[in-house]
Amino acid sequence: MDLYNEDYLKHIGKSLHMAEKIILAYSGGLDTSVMVPWIKEKYGYDVITFTVDLGQGEDIQKIREKALKTGAVDAIAIDARNLFVDHFVFPALMAGAIYEGKYPLATALGRPLIAKLMVDAAREHNAKAVAHGCTGKGNDQVRFDVTFQTLAPDLKIVAPVREWSMTRPAALEYAKKHNIPVEAKPESPYSVDMNLFGRSVEAGVLEDPWDEPREDAYQWTADPRTAPNEPEYIEIEFAAGIPVGLNGSKMDGVPLIESLNQIAGKHGVGRIDHVENRLVGIKSREVYEAPAAVVLHEAHRELESLCLSKQAARFKTIVSQEYADLIYNGLWFSAFHQDLFAFVASNQRFVSGVVRVKLFKGKATIVGRKSEHSLYNKKLATYDEGSDYDQAAAQGFIKIHGLGQQTQARFQLLKGGRGFDLPGLTGGSDKR
Repeated sequence: MDLYNEDYLKHIGKSLHMAEKIILAYSGGLDTSVMVPWIKEKYGYDVITFTVDLGQGEDIQKIREKALKTGAVDAIAIDARNLFVDHFVFPALMAGAIYEGKYPLATALGRPLIAKLMVDAAREHNAKAVAHGCTGKGNDQVRFDVTFQTLAPDLKIVAPVREWSMTRPAALEYAKKHNIPVEAKPESPYSVDMNLFGRSVEAGVLEDPWDEPREDAYQWTADPRTAPNEPEYIEIEFAAGIPVGLNGSKMDGVPLIESLNQIAGKHGVGRIDHVENRLVGIKSREVYEAPAAVVLHEAHRELESLCLSKQAARFKTIVSQEYADLIYNGLWFSAFHQDLFAFVASNQRFVSGVVRVKLFKGKATIVGRKSEHSLYNKKLATYDEGSDYDQAAAQGFIKIHGLGQQTQARFQLLKGGRGFDLPGLTGGSDKR
């Protein structure tokens, strides 16, 4: 028999049960560690773990080593902090994307990047499936699944936590049975996720929206009551909507955000308590810590007030909300996103300058802003001598501006001696 016959080689491969590969998003925690042997037992896949450093402060090489000890056939660890900041965080900042006016979208921004990199790894390793550890009632499952379906609809998606009913004690027992190393540390009363742009905390005592968050929910920010008693002033430089410098020094995105997290966090800036509307139809109480995000969004918004026209600024608020919803709902890799960002990039081309921020007792207050593209003209705004504003032209402008309302009042509202009904007082008479 021809030992190099293609059909024969396929037959040998099948007889040896050559397993297909799956890429598993792996954090090194209990759940994802247990998933490595569980996926092998349940589906027969050879598991390749995938760990991404987005600035969560963990040693990804140690996590990689743990994955290999846990039974992974290979383990991938990637530092994607620069990718995250330059291609996800900063575009969202330029767009002014804050979900429901509070959440700077740190976790939501990280998920599409991780999913995209997992798809790339699946192609490189000829994997047939991808897996994540998201629950069935959160938003992250949507962000992962939609990205997978968009970029690689041929890949099978496995979500073990949605399938099993494994409690923590059961997971610990499973880990012991399979010789999976588990760090001996007390279980956190919270569910925590973090990256360079923010830290999200939920569950436990936070599930009652009436209860004030305890201090142990915070790690990045000082209690404003014990923060320094003197304010600190910082200056942030922007170029076309992107932060490029801090306190007079040019800085790349990652070190700039790291520095802001430390400086603003020291003053208690960046605490967010939010009851938000999840995509899956429930309200959830979340606590966020995002010192750099809060400061950057505040500074960016103030610089826009100087550099954008009235019409551009007002329309931008609509785009900002759509952009935030798009990110939150896991639609980063959509044509709609490309359309929105085309506007954002054009809208931001003159948003360059420096913003001075006062940090004090939990507050970031903008106290100065300047730009070579500023639309603020002191000679027009001043009430002092030397003003360029032609006050005599105001009378004609006002007459034209109010002409429509004056006409309507004359021929409709006041016809027949009718007066104006005040809001809330119609349909009855005041007999006091």
